[in-house]
Amino acid sequence: MKKIIYTIAIFAITFASCTKDFEEINTNQNSPVSVQPSLLLRQVIYDYGEQMSYEGFAAGNLLSQHYALLDFNLFDRHDLKSPQLGGNPWPIFFTNLRDNEILLKQSRETPAFAVYEGPALILKAYMAAALTDIFGDVPYFEAFNGVDGTVTPKYDLQEDIYQNEKGILDNLDKGIAAINAYSAAISLEGDILFNGDLDAWVRFANSLKIKYLVRISNKVDVSNQLQTIFTSGNYIKNNSENATFDFTNTAPNSFRFAQLRNGDFTNFIMSETAEEIFADLNDNRVGNFYQPFANSTSNEFNGLINGINASTTTPSPDDYSLVGTIFREDTSSLDANFMTAWETSFLLAEAAQKGLITTNVETLYNNGVTLAFEYWNTNLPATYLAGNANLNAAGKTPLEQIITQKWIANTINGYESWIEFRRTGFPALKNVAASLNNNLIPVRMPYPADAGALNAENYKVAEAATNGNSLDVKVWWNE
Repeated sequence: MKKIIYTIAIFAITFASCTKDFEEINTNQNSPVSVQPSLLLRQVIYDYGEQMSYEGFAAGNLLSQHYALLDFNLFDRHDLKSPQLGGNPWPIFFTNLRDNEILLKQSRETPAFAVYEGPALILKAYMAAALTDIFGDVPYFEAFNGVDGTVTPKYDLQEDIYQNEKGILDNLDKGIAAINAYSAAISLEGDILFNGDLDAWVRFANSLKIKYLVRISNKVDVSNQLQTIFTSGNYIKNNSENATFDFTNTAPNSFRFAQLRNGDFTNFIMSETAEEIFADLNDNRVGNFYQPFANSTSNEFNGLINGINASTTTPSPDDYSLVGTIFREDTSSLDANFMTAWETSFLLAEAAQKGLITTNVETLYNNGVTLAFEYWNTNLPATYLAGNANLNAAGKTPLEQIITQKWIANTINGYESWIEFRRTGFPALKNVAASLNNNLIPVRMPYPADAGALNAENYKVAEAATNGNSLDVKVWWNE
């Protein structure tokens, strides 16, 4: 897969007088004035998937304590306003939502491009949900369309972004409807998720609906909607249907973490939180995600507490487990992960456990575990689900088991793990060793400095609503 880079330039030129044939003479015949929708679709999927895989793996995995950092670790100490190796997803969201808006506009204005409307609406819902789940209230309804709209959009409430017309859930419904209504013969091109399979896009959208309905279920009664989707059975059910695209083993399409210099790579190590979770479950996926530490005498794994004060503490990387070789030496088995069967199954298990749908919780949970092991190319031990990983294991709650298993499988997508921790409290994360946030685990990312500089008036409103852009003000679904 090639990453396609394009530029759209807009020039405003004023002349005192007109010139005959001015438009024709001054048009660069070698420069396209618009971008084909197939290229836009490919660009949005690849750029967002590639960049957020890196972001989720680096910054997200620190927030969710999959990893810890040995050095250059202000972010790991929860100074989130000082991103270092990742930690600034804001421009990724707005760049790709803007490009996706161009795609959506093309699909509605040109009949030959109508096939792109459904996927564009689904992608808009997907990216917007991640944006608001990470930051809270954000520019949305007036955003992403600066050419025809405003470049200083207001910040919208998260509950409106989820529930209002043209919001997340509405766009998923309209995306499904657009696909179901499409009857022309022109195929969907540039689709590196599903190779043009529109039925797969509907399954993707329904899995996303399950995800977002469960996410807001503490604020809104979503049981009827969830039961309807579950009864239909038209969602992602097996790993062959996953919304993912593959990384390769060589640049430029290898997982970006593999392209970092060696010193940056060896800075990321197993966290103490992860060590305890894998040891408690006797989970053999630990050998996929981490390496035995160099000074080990019997292939043991060792994690470090997050957020050490690197200026006064200098642990040796040889005493701690580095991240697994699949993230560095051979990334061909890795995917950019948009939505999977195992995540869908765990979401439905949670919905069943909370009485939002009627079905057997343990069946869905066990299916999610099985799919997650398969996804990570690891054999599921015959006794795994009979031990501490059992849904009803002593001293644990079913919700804790479900979210912990989701946490493990989300290793390449740590923002999701952090979002689910904020929503459920599982798995239990540790206070970092030398916190720069008053020993509190952040419950939102701060707006970046650029947001205030470029949209000052609207930013001030959002800043006030978050107690000075605090990391500790909960988002709507978490209040």
